[in-house]
Amino acid sequence: MEYKANINGIDIEAVYSQESIDGIFKPLLLKLSQMHDEKKKRILVMLAAPPGAGKSTLVSFLEELSKEIIPGKKLQATGMDGFHRRQEYLLTHKIMVDGRELPMVDIKGAPVTFDSDALRSKIQEVCREKSCKWPIYDRLLHNPVEDAITVDGDIVLLEGNYLLADIDGFRNLSELADYTISISAKEELLRKRLIDRKEASGNTRQKAEKFVDFSDMANVRLCLQKTRKADLELVVSSDTGELVLR
Repeated sequence: MEYKANINGIDIEAVYSQESIDGIFKPLLLKLSQMHDEKKKRILVMLAAPPGAGKSTLVSFLEELSKEIIPGKKLQATGMDGFHRRQEYLLTHKIMVDGRELPMVDIKGAPVTFDSDALRSKIQEVCREKSCKWPIYDRLLHNPVEDAITVDGDIVLLEGNYLLADIDGFRNLSELADYTISISAKEELLRKRLIDRKEASGNTRQKAEKFVDFSDMANVRLCLQKTRKADLELVVSSDTGELVLR
């Protein structure tokens, strides 16, 4: 099944096989609907994956698919990218990396470049309130947009790199969730996807490779090596690019 959407200001295309839809996604949506029935209030689902694994596209697709599979429930997808620190902050603050002092913007996307305290506070608000405002990240503006959407779904599906990360600032964050999902993949597959994506946004191939190897791949390894076990674990097949059960 072909799926097209605009995510964070970028047009994306993806293909999900009928086997994945019938074997993974439909049962997942039915399970989440049942959990909502049993809890009798909003449930929060966290989906964590390294950069390049397709998490933003997947949660957007699940939101769309839910309208067919569980039409009586509102599944709302959103992400943690709205909690990026602002570009002005990253340009004016420094950090030590391998003995060198660098502007934080050089490692944008690393855990330290997110406001994890604000993220935790907002997640707690989502769990507590019937509706609340939520920021989104615009890749064209290179900045978050505050209060961009209203979170009011029966099932809130939150995606992000570090939601299950066992690291400072994010440790135990997943305990706020009712259900967790993780996606893993081979490093070389993620590297190629990230370079292709960076190049598509207007960079030369050489510049894209330099940035990905210096910044993105460190985050990829962190996500793959320091992620807590999830209730549902998926893997990106290196052969087909499809999501399969781990």
